[in-house]
Amino acid sequence: MTTLPARPFSTLLVANRGEIAVRVIRAARERGLRTVAVFSDADADALHVEQADEAVRIGPTPAAQSYLSVEALLRAAAQTGAEAVHPGYGFLSERADFARAVTEAGLVWVGPPADVIEQMGRKDRARTVAVAAGLPVVPSHPLPKLSPPQCVRTQPGGDNFAGGELAGGGKLTYPVLVKAAAGGGGKGMRVVREPAELDAAIDAAGREARHAFGDDTLLLERFVEAGRHVEVQVMADTHGRVLHLYERDCSVQRRHQKVLEEAPAPTISPDLRERLCASATALTREVGYVGAGTVEFLVAGEEFFFLEMNTRLQVEHPVTEAVTGLDLVRLQLQVAAGEPLPLSQADVRARGHAIEARIYAEDPYAGFLPQAGRVGRVEWPVEHARVDAALRAGEEVSTAYDPMLGKVIVHAPTRPETLTALTAALDRTVVTGVATNVGFVRALVAGPEYAEARIHTAWLDTDPSARAYLQRPELPAAAWSHAAQHLLAERPAAETSHPFGAADGWRGAGDPAPPRVLLRAGGRTRFVAGAADDDQALTVHVSAGAVEVVHEGYVHLLERPDALGAAGQHPTASDRDVTAPMPGTVLAVHVSEGDRVEPGAALGVLEAMKMELTLTAPSAGEVAWVGAVAGDRVPIGQ
Repeated sequence: MTTLPARPFSTLLVANRGEIAVRVIRAARERGLRTVAVFSDADADALHVEQADEAVRIGPTPAAQSYLSVEALLRAAAQTGAEAVHPGYGFLSERADFARAVTEAGLVWVGPPADVIEQMGRKDRARTVAVAAGLPVVPSHPLPKLSPPQCVRTQPGGDNFAGGELAGGGKLTYPVLVKAAAGGGGKGMRVVREPAELDAAIDAAGREARHAFGDDTLLLERFVEAGRHVEVQVMADTHGRVLHLYERDCSVQRRHQKVLEEAPAPTISPDLRERLCASATALTREVGYVGAGTVEFLVAGEEFFFLEMNTRLQVEHPVTEAVTGLDLVRLQLQVAAGEPLPLSQADVRARGHAIEARIYAEDPYAGFLPQAGRVGRVEWPVEHARVDAALRAGEEVSTAYDPMLGKVIVHAPTRPETLTALTAALDRTVVTGVATNVGFVRALVAGPEYAEARIHTAWLDTDPSARAYLQRPELPAAAWSHAAQHLLAERPAAETSHPFGAADGWRGAGDPAPPRVLLRAGGRTRFVAGAADDDQALTVHVSAGAVEVVHEGYVHLLERPDALGAAGQHPTASDRDVTAPMPGTVLAVHVSEGDRVEPGAALGVLEAMKMELTLTAPSAGEVAWVGAVAGDRVPIGQ
C-alpha cells in the first residue's frame, strides 16, 4: 500500500449528537484539538453543545433537516473553520456520499475512504469482497427492488418464494432471513419461518429499509438458528498496518438490536478466536480499509459465517477499550491525521472481562416499544462503572432520534466478577419519567441464562424461558411505605406552619396516630403510614400526582389520588379499544367505521424511531370509530 501524506488538523467538527458526540469531544480535547458541535432545535441545550468549544445550529428537530443534511454540516464546518469531520455512529456515519462530500470540500474524513464505505456498506457487495478474502458466507439470494411497495412476484399467478421456488432456480428452505442490503442496526430485517409469511415480510422489510436508508434492496438468506453474534474490532492506518483488537460477543439482542455486549466472547475456543481474528484482518486488507471498523460473524459451534462490516466506530467500542486499554477514538484521530498506528499486533493484549449494557427509552414489557417524554430524575453509577451518556434530569426524550439514552460499562478480572459489578451498577441507575429497559437488563444480567452464556441472537424473541424476563416486576411491599415517607417529608412548609396543618397525628384522647397518605397502584387504593423500617434499597422520586419508586432498575408508579383531583381522572381505554402503544406517526389506516374484523386483523401501521408497528384487532367485532388518518402524529395512549 502506498503511504499517504500526513493531514494534520487542529479543529474537529463532530457530526452527531448525544453520548457519542460527548465521547468524541472528550477524546479530541485530550489530543489538544478544538471541537465544534452541531445541534438541531431539539438539542439546543444538550450536553454535547455545552462541552464543545463552539456549537452551530444546523436545522429544526427532524433529522432529515439537521443531522442528515450534508449541506448543513458542510456549512457548519466552513463557518467554524473546522478542518476535519468525525461522524460518530448512526446518521451519516456509513454514507459514502457524505464521506465523499467532506473530502471534496478539502476536509479530513475521520473514517475509511468513501469507496470502501460504498463497497462494504452494502451487504450484497460486502459478501463478494468477503468471498475474495476467503471468508465463509451464509448462503444468500438477491431480491428485486420493491419500489413502489409491493410483494415480490414474477408472473401472473406465480409466487416466486412462498411456493418455495427461487427466481434463479433452486428450493428455499425455512427459516429464512429477509434483510436490507444497505444499512444495519436491525432495520429492514425479518425472520420468516413459514412460506405464507414471506410476502408480508418482504413488503415490510423493504418499506422499512427504504425509510431508514433510502434503499429497499433486500437479500434473502439462510437463518442460522441459535447462532451467536461475534464481531472483531479492526484498526488500519494509511501506512499498511492492519490490527485486530480481539472480539466481542453481542448475542443478546431483541429484534436484531443489541442489548448487552461483552469482551472477550465467553463461548469460543482459542482456535476459533484465532480464525475469526485472522479472517477479519484478511477482509480489512482485501478492501483497503483505513480507520476503525468491525467485522461481524455468525458463530454456530466451531463454524462461522461472515455477516457484514461496519465501516465506523461501534456503539459497543467501550468494552474493547476496557480489555485492551486502548482509546479507539484517539486512534481514529491519529490515523485520520496520517500518523502510523503507534503499536503492533504483538502489543495488543486483552486483560480481564468487560460488559456493556445499553440503556434505552423503551418498554420491554410491551414489545420493547420506544418511549418518549420528559425525564424526571437521572442518576448514573459513575463511581462504580464507566458511563457513556448525555441524558440529564428534565430533558425531553424525543421520537425524532434513536431511543438509546446511554451505556453502562464495567470491567473486572473475571466474567463472574464483571456480572456482579454490572448488576450493582444497574441497581444504582435511575431514570424516571420515561419507561426504560434498566430493570429488564438488570434482571437479565443477574439471571442464570446470561451467567451461563446460553443466550443466542434469537433467544429473547423466541425462547419460552425468556418470557419470565418479559413480565413486569411486581411492586415491592416496601414501596408503599417508602413512597408515603417521602411524601410526608416533602410536604410544603405551609402545611406545617400552624397546628392544624402539622399532620403529626396529634389527638387529645390518645397516643398520636401515624400520619398517612392516600396512594394507588396495581388497582389498589390505600392509606399508608410513612414508616419504612426495612432495609430494602429503594430510590423514590416524587412528582406531581405520583410517586416513582425504583427497585432493581425498574420504576414502579404509585398514583396520588388526592393530588390528582377531578382534573387528573382520565378515562381508561377498554380492552376493545386500540390505542397507540408508543408516540409516533400513523403510516396507514386499513379499516373504516362499520368494517367487520377478525382477531389479529391489521388495523393500521404506526412508525416511531424508524421502527414500524402493525396495530391489530384485539377481538372479532365491528369498527365503531377511527381516530386517526395516515400522516397523523399521535401521543402514546391515543
